[in-house]
Amino acid sequence: MTSERWPTELRLAKDKRTLSIAFNDGTAFDLPAEYLRVTSPSAEVQGHSPAERKTVPGKRNVEIIGVEPVGNYAVKLVFDDMHDTGIFSWDYLHKLGIEHEEKWQSYLDDLAAKGLSRDR
Repeated sequence: MTSERWPTELRLAKDKRTLSIAFNDGTAFDLPAEYLRVTSPSAEVQGHSPAERKTVPGKRNVEIIGVEPVGNYAVKLVFDDMHDTGIFSWDYLHKLGIEHEEKWQSYLDDLAAKGLSRDR
């Protein structure tokens, strides 16, 4: 699968808590590490079907400690909790940017419904 959307800039903030990405279509996003960790496209988080999707608590202070290219279509993010199995395609990162508010609220709602916290 190829994308016509390509990143023109990808930058990890000095505090390792925000990944900034700009695309050739003019869109740009600052994506928090916590948001990226809890929406990781990995099987550990997403499961193998929507029914298996996990709500990951306790990641408020997570940092990104590595950004590794995967071919010319994605990056693998390494988090300080050692999660490193998600491959973030350019399309997926763009979608996370576009849908940030909606996805973040859904995550917060899931935490509340399950009695979980961003801190533990």
